[in-house]
Parts: sequence; C-alpha cells; structure tokens
Amino acid sequence: MDQASFSRLRRQPGYPLFYATATITRLADDMFSVGTVLLVLERTGSAALAGATIAAVTFPSITTGPLLGAWLDRTGNRRRIMILDQVLAATTLVAIVLLAGHAPNWVLPLVALGAGITWPLSFGGFTSFIPVIVSEELLPRANALEATSFNLALITGPALAGTISALADPAASLLVEAALTVGAIGLIARLPALDAAVLTRSARSLGEIARSGLRHIVTVPPLRSVTAAGALSLGGLGLLTVAFPFFAVDVLGEPRSAAGYLWAAFAAGSTLGALGLVRLQARLRPDRLVLGAIGLLGTLMLLWPLATALPVALALIWLSGIADGPGFAATFTVRQRWTPRDLHGQVFTTAASLKVGAFSLGAATAGPAVVALGARGTLLLAAGVQFAAVAAGLTLARSRRPPPPAVAAPGLDLQQDQDVEDEHEREADRPAVQVSLDE
Repeated sequence: MDQASFSRLRRQPGYPLFYATATITRLADDMFSVGTVLLVLERTGSAALAGATIAAVTFPSITTGPLLGAWLDRTGNRRRIMILDQVLAATTLVAIVLLAGHAPNWVLPLVALGAGITWPLSFGGFTSFIPVIVSEELLPRANALEATSFNLALITGPALAGTISALADPAASLLVEAALTVGAIGLIARLPALDAAVLTRSARSLGEIARSGLRHIVTVPPLRSVTAAGALSLGGLGLLTVAFPFFAVDVLGEPRSAAGYLWAAFAAGSTLGALGLVRLQARLRPDRLVLGAIGLLGTLMLLWPLATALPVALALIWLSGIADGPGFAATFTVRQRWTPRDLHGQVFTTAASLKVGAFSLGAATAGPAVVALGARGTLLLAAGVQFAAVAAGLTLARSRRPPPPAVAAPGLDLQQDQDVEDEHEREADRPAVQVSLDE
C-alpha cells in the first residue's frame, strides 16, 4: 500500500480507532479456537468434544447472521448491538473455564451456544461499517487493511493463546481473552460514527430486510459465487482446529501449543499477500480473484503433510497464506461493489455468518476426521475442500445476464461496472494491448 493512501485513511475521522477496535475484538475471538481446544484436550482428552465446542460457538451464526445483519441495517444504535456481542463472549469464556472437565461433557457445547448467537458481528458487522467511515475512493485500500485486521488478529490471537497455554495453562489464555473482550467494550463505546448513517430502510421489519439481503446474495451471480466458495473454503479450514494440534505432536514432534504458531504463520502470509498484492484488485475482477486465490491455496496445502519439522511447516503454511491474502481482501470488494448501501449490514453479516457456520461444520468433523485419517490425512482433506469451493464458485457464477442495476448503492453504477468488466474481458483477448494498459 502506498504511503499517501495510508496517510489519507489515517486522517479519516474515526477510522484509526475503528480499525484498532475491530482488530482487538477479532484478536480475542481468534484466541478462542486454540485456547478452547487445548483446554478441552487437557482436561478431557476428547478430540470430538473439542471440535464440538468450537462448532457450538460458531454454528448458530447460520441462523442468527441474517437477522443480526438486518438489525444493524434497521437500528440507529449499532454500538449497543456490538457491545452485547462482547458481553456474551466474555461471559461464555469464563463459564467454559469453570465448567471444562468439571461438568458433564454435553454442558460445554451448550454453554458455547450462548456466545454463538452474536458471533458473526465481530466478523461481518465491523466490515459493513467501512463505507460509513471511509470515503468511496479509499475503499480498495481500506479493504486491504480490513483483511490485515483479520490476519493480524489471526497472527496474534492463536500465537498468544498458544504461548500463554505453554507458559501457564489453557485456562489462563481464555481468561486473557475474556479481559480483552471486556476492554473492547470500552473502545466500541467511543465509536459514535457507527451510529452516524441514516438508513433509508429503517422503517422496514427485520424479516423484510433479512429476506431482501438473502435474496440479493442468491440472485446476484458474483455475490452468490463468492459467498458459496468462501463458506466452503472456511469449512475446510475449520478442520485445522483439531488437526493442527495433532499435526504438531504426531508429525512435527512439538507440543500441542505449537498449533497457535501454525495459525499465526498462515495469517502472517495472508497479511503480506493482502497488502503486497493489493494492485491485483485493479487488474482482475474481484470475484475471479477470490476463486483463483482459493484454488492456489488448496494446491499449496497439499504440501503441508510433507513437512516433518516445525520450521518447514511454518514456511509452507506461510506461503499458502500469501496466496490467500489477495482473495480475502477482494471478498470485501465483491460485497461492496454489488450491494446497495442500505443492505451492507445484512449482506456482510449474512455472508460472514455462512462462512463462520461452515467453519463450525469443519470443526465439528475435525475430531472424527483426525481419528479416522490421522493429522496428515485431515490436512489433505482440508486441501480437497478448497478445490470443491472453487468448483462451486465457478458453477454458481454462471449467468446469462448481469446483476440488475436497480441494486446499485448511492454513488455506484453497477450496470456501468458490468460494462467496464465486459470491456476488460474483451481486452483480455488481446494480450499485447492488455499489457500496455496495465503498465
């Protein structure tokens, strides 16, 4: 990212605090999968229960995501909703620490369901606010930074959880996560910009807005394609929640806490890919960039089981993250380009909830998969899911007509965007001309 664009983003009123708040909130969330899995394995030894607990906190997103997004689009006090999310998360974390290994196994997933009700807000909710805070010409740069927010959290969160678990115990990592979550409440309260926009659909019911957003995702080919592919891809990555700890012990000869560093390596690479390759979004259609990134990620994941030492595994996973980064940032561009402003909260949160729900399914099957296939076999299965995601995305992208211009948001002419993209496709058939334009 060029320094001038970064400086302009930094001067956007409220943006630095917004970015810091979203990142800290996600950092706490990203500690959860590592800390909880390590805690459950330490106290119960059950891989199935560890996966089920992660699934329980993420699976409700499939149902609650559309309604939460509609609520964000309808209400004038979004901060209150975001604070509620953090209160539920902190309460659940403390409860898991108190109950794991001391209560019947079925209690843990039941408790985790409480936090799962609002789980999509930390992911899609914050992202939907970007057009409210950032001017339109800075959106591509802000999207790249938004990807780094997720990745910085994914770097720091698992690594922090793994380090605290190694130095103290997994329970301590969950308590630190709860403290960060409480701290995020104070930061969210200082973001009045979240409540600033006047929404044109504020009088509509939650059900009407939810149906409009869902219908919009289903009927617009680029959104439909990217949403389905992203959900399947994250479902494959959900298998890693349990596979990584067993891969660390059984293959790499490291303690289970090294799983946090494996996650961190992936996120570090993804951050580099999102920032270093941001210009790809200007050269390629964002929906195609997303599918290409997922396919390359799956190809590189096939190399992971070949690693027999931690440094080699970290290098391979880091390289895979670089491939993932540009597609991750382009996902936000797809949603912004093909979604009207008054449905941003609904579409972003619904899409995020589907991805989180898919992740939960991956986590739920991770325990049985590791038992049946071993750590290496589960990694290969996760790679195969990436190819399935690309196939689904390509299939759902097929359409004989462009998205209707009626969905255009203020300041966006989607029919004009389609005409420009069609021209780009025609130019792609003339390589010499395309090169000169790119230069």
